[in-house]
This record gives sequence, C-alpha cells and structure tokens, in this order.
Amino acid sequence: MEKTWWKESVVYQIYPRSFCDSNGDGIGDLNGITGKLEYLKELGIDVIWLSPVYQSPNDDNGYDISDYKAIMEEFGTMEDYDRMLFRAHSLGIKIMMDLVVNHTSDEHAWFVESRKSKDNPYRDYYIWRDGKNGKEPNNWGSCFGGSAWKYDEGSGQYFLHLFSPKQPDLNWDNQKVRKEVFDMMNWWCEKGIDGFRMDVISLISKKPDFQDGEVGQSGYGDPGCANGPHVHEYLQEMNRKVLSKYDLITVGECSGVTVEEAKKYASSEGTELNMVFQFEHVDLDGGESFKWNHNKIRLPELKAVMSKWQTELAGKAWNSLYWCNHDQPRMLSRIGNDSPKYRERSAKLLGTCLHMMQGTPYIYQGEELGMTNYPFTSMEEFRDIESINAYYELTEKGIIAPEEMFDYISYKGRDNARTPMQWDDSSYAGFTSGTPWIAVNPNYKEINAKEQMEREDSVFHYYQKLIRLRKEYEIIVYGDYELLLPDSRELYVYTRSYEGQKLLVVCNFTEKEIVWEIPQDLKGCVGRVLISNYGRDTLEESVTLAAYECAAVLY
Repeated sequence: MEKTWWKESVVYQIYPRSFCDSNGDGIGDLNGITGKLEYLKELGIDVIWLSPVYQSPNDDNGYDISDYKAIMEEFGTMEDYDRMLFRAHSLGIKIMMDLVVNHTSDEHAWFVESRKSKDNPYRDYYIWRDGKNGKEPNNWGSCFGGSAWKYDEGSGQYFLHLFSPKQPDLNWDNQKVRKEVFDMMNWWCEKGIDGFRMDVISLISKKPDFQDGEVGQSGYGDPGCANGPHVHEYLQEMNRKVLSKYDLITVGECSGVTVEEAKKYASSEGTELNMVFQFEHVDLDGGESFKWNHNKIRLPELKAVMSKWQTELAGKAWNSLYWCNHDQPRMLSRIGNDSPKYRERSAKLLGTCLHMMQGTPYIYQGEELGMTNYPFTSMEEFRDIESINAYYELTEKGIIAPEEMFDYISYKGRDNARTPMQWDDSSYAGFTSGTPWIAVNPNYKEINAKEQMEREDSVFHYYQKLIRLRKEYEIIVYGDYELLLPDSRELYVYTRSYEGQKLLVVCNFTEKEIVWEIPQDLKGCVGRVLISNYGRDTLEESVTLAAYECAAVLY
C-alpha cells in the first residue's frame, strides 16, 4: 500500500460561525480561529477542514455561496484569511477548504444573469426547464422540504434546487461551468491551501431524462441524482485540470455512495479523490420519516457497516473515519452515553473505536471535549433551515404530531452540532463577549477546554494520545482489519495486522460489566496496552470489562 501524508493525518473540522468570536458580535470568525490555532497544535491535529467562509447571504449557513473569491463579512476579510493560513502553516497545520459547487446562492452573479432571460449567456449555467401541465417539470423533492423546482415569473420557467430555493443547482453538463469551477479551485490552490472537502459532490451529474422519482412520505419524489451518469468523468477532469497539479488532501461528501462507487471516487490509482464520506453508519437509525424518529443504532448493524467499508476498500481505496460533523447530532448523545456518570468514559470509547481503524480520522469541534446534544425547549431556539422546514412541513400535513416532531428534531437536528465551542466556564463558554447567534449548551460549566487541558485524565488528553499513537505506530494507519464477535450486542472487537504485529481493540458499548475471553491465537502472547479509558496496563486472558471500557493492545 502506498504511504502518503494524508493517510497518516488527523483532520479537525471547524464550523467557523460557532468556533470562536474575536469581535463580540456573537458570530465566530477567522481571527477567532487564528487565536485558537495553538490549541489545535497542542491537540496534535494535522489538517483543519474549514466549513465555508465565502461570501454568502447565509440561507444555509454559508453553503449558499454568492462569491467564491470573497470572505463572508461576518467572518472577516481576505487579509484575515491570509493571516490565518500563514499562521496555521507556520504551526505545521494544513487548511482544507469546503468546496460547494453542486449549487451556488441565487445571489451569485452567475445566477443573477442566468435568470434575466432565456437567451442570457449565463442561462445554461443552471438547470432550467418548462413546467408540465401547469406544474413543476417533475415530482422531485428538495432535501430541505417541498419541491426541488422553483418557478421564475420573469422567464416563465422553473429552476432546479436540490436544497433551498436560494441554492440553485449548477449545470455541470455545461463545459463553461466546469471551467469556471476549475479556475476558481486553481485560484485557491495558488493561494496556498492544502485541499478540498467537496460538498454533495456525488450530486453534480443529473439524470438527463428528468423522470419522476419514487414518491416518499413528504409526497415528493426522490431525485435520485447521486452518482449520476457523468460524475466520474467530471471528477477525472477536475483531477487533471486542478487536483493533480498540487499535493492536496481531497474528500468528497457522497450521499448515496456504495462501496463499489467509492472504489471509483477514491481509487488508489488517484484519478479522482483521496477518499469519500459515506453515510451508511449514520443512516442506520433512519426510516420512512428520513431521520426524524427516535430509532437507535444497533451495535451489530453498526459493526457490519463499519467492517464492510474497512475490508472491501482495503488496498483499493481509502476510508475516511468520522462519527460527528456539522450535519449530525452529537454522536456521544446518539450511540454513546452522555449522562454525567458515563459521559467521559463513553466519549473516550467512541474515540478509541474509530481512531484505531484504517482510514483518515476526522474530529468535529468539541468532540475532543465530549460535547453533547443541546437540551432544546422551544422551536425559537433552532436556527437550521432543515430542522425548521421539516418541523412545519410534517406537522402541518398531519404526518407527525408537533410534540413528537419537536422531540425528533431536538434529538437528530443539525443545530446540536452547531452550538458554540465550549472554551471555558466564563459567560457564553468563552465563545463571545456578545450575544451568541445560537444558544450555548448550559453544561459548559462542566464541559470546557480550559478545565480539560488542566486535567490529565480528560477527554482532551485522551484524544491527544489517540492522535499521537497514530503517528507512532504504522499498524494503526496501515494494518489490515478483521472484525471479531460480529453478533455481539455489547462488544465491538476487532484486530489490525501489519508486518508481524497485531493490534487488538475491544470496546464495551454498554453500562454492564462483561466477562470476555481474548482470542485463542493471542493467549500466551505478551500484549502492551497502548491506550485504555480505565488506565489498564495489561489485559488478562479472561477479562472483566467495566461499563464503557475500551482498550487497544499491541501484540
């Protein structure tokens, strides 16, 4: 297997709006990030994935871009950005930009021109269609509720928006669009950035026939645009014209991706991207109502999905490893235990389980502190367009009762990940001297970076050690993976093998004590505990695992 720096790196995702506010306006900004780079250096991460900081009217928190070469005024200036980039590089930290090119904002200059008339030179930069029988061109639904088409009075046609109506989809079949995108990417690379995380990149190639999709609970059809007919062709063109010219880290957010598709996107031949984000493991608690439910992820199913990606990509493509991001509720509150008694043990267990696998690990801001879901009490506290739209659409149609739906979005809504970073126990958790744009989790007095950096057995120091171990032991990066006990509902146990060494990882996902025998082939072998959330230095052949106990042992 070819060794590369991005396989050996640990990535930290920053959601700028919620990370650190330097000027007291209640909104995180670039200077706030710059001021916290030493914190990230101490944690030990290698790369920052920066969620969008481009100019945007903020209909979807920056994922609706009006100017790819300007910085959102709330976040600062391009000079602030350059200073942050320089400071990060001086600390040995790379910056990966969020590339949002499936769609733009409807306030982007291209779309402003496009909607002026049918014969405007920019018309074909977007996807315009005539209506059908006085209605939308087809039954496709938007990911944020309602139809995926919006009627434009001026020209009498509809434009496609797979997300908000303020996020019209670009027409990637237009060669000029692709050239504009590649030129913009080259501009950022010349500025010195180190990579791209590509937002919903699997959606850029639409089905040419625009046939109706299968109708779901909302009454709209599934667009079925993931992994479209030309997506690999366009990404290979991107690779030739941009990515291959620089030494970059690239990851594609690929909804609907299968293992077979991932082998194309992230092929070890390097013709497209380094890796993809897949969603099978975080979709295990979905259902007919998309994600709006109280379903629990069952451990055997989680192990089956994680193991499938570990074994079937081995040697063919590279994995990305994540529990949390800006689109997911806090995983500690979802498959861990966020009660005061077990929170830290559980957070350490989740970190160990993920970081000992093969792939590049991604840490979402606050995950290294064991931050939890927010205790919502009213709809007024939500800021996320997806949660708000889903609440009103599904309750007004009588599909889900209001109290039930409120409970669901409180549990699964994206705002859980977007509450401000908890820096210390001062007002607003040290995030801002003003009034924060979204409420701070009230548990910041107990959970904050300052307290954890001062305490040796904290979640922060545990994550620091996980990152350090990955740099010290090649088996953690490159070893082969094998799942043990696939049917166990309590234990997640796997091994990694590399150059005559074996790493055993055992995680008890329950509050119960579990008596467990180590595998037969390791009995009689002397193992060294690399990390344990209970401070173990040995693992007996017959071991009693405490609640949420985990350990990684090298043989």
